[in-house]
Order: sequence, then structure tokens, then C-alpha cells
Amino acid sequence: QVQLVESGGGWVQPGASLRLSCTASGFNLDRYAIGWFRQAPGKEREGVSCDSSSDSTTYYGESVEGRFTISRDNAKNTVYLQMNSLLPEDTAVYYCAARPYVCYRKVFSRWNDPSWGQWGQGTQVTVSS
Repeated sequence: QVQLVESGGGWVQPGASLRLSCTASGFNLDRYAIGWFRQAPGKEREGVSCDSSSDSTTYYGESVEGRFTISRDNAKNTVYLQMNSLLPEDTAVYYCAARPYVCYRKVFSRWNDPSWGQWGQGTQVTVSS
């Protein structure tokens, strides 16, 4: 069965860190770009970060640049999102998605682009004191 599964979400206080994982089954992530997206209540889904499989190209949303880091371990078929210095406005459901090979900036900014063919079920991140 082809699927992506996110894990690692939870409740943390402002300033804390979390590491999200996106693990694939049924296909090899080394041929796919992985994007992290998030959706807060009442807001549109937005791109958080994206990593291409074929080169070192990565993108980050403006609000997370410098705080979040995307990385991958192809041996574990997993992509990570390290989130540091979390803010209350980071509270959202976080999703990972896969598209073939490369993450282009214009595709990263369009979560509903049909090339994002595989999505996980999401993991909740809540940042609150």
C-alpha cells in the first residue's frame, strides 16, 4: 500500500522544539520531492518546507525560515522537519506530500497543484503556554 505517514506532533510551549517525521511505504522517497505543509483553523493550507530528491534544493516559507530545517534519510525512507523556537502561530495540522523528483518554488507555493500526488493524514502541532 502506497502511503505517507506523519508522526511527531504534539503540544509544546513557545520556544520549544519538535521533530516531525514523514515515512513512506510502498514507494522509495529517493525519487520524490517531499513538501511539508500546514493548515491552521480557518486558514488556507500553506507551504512550510520542501526538499528535492535529485539535488540539495530546499525551500522554506518566510515565517519558518531560520527556525525549521528539512532533512531526509533515504535509508529509512523518511523525511524530517526539525522545528525550533516554536511560536503559537505555528499551531496547525502538519502534512507531508510527495511529488516526483524536484520541488520547484512555484509548486511549493501551490499546495493544491496536482503534482502533489500523495499526502499523509496529518499530525497536530499545538504551541501554547
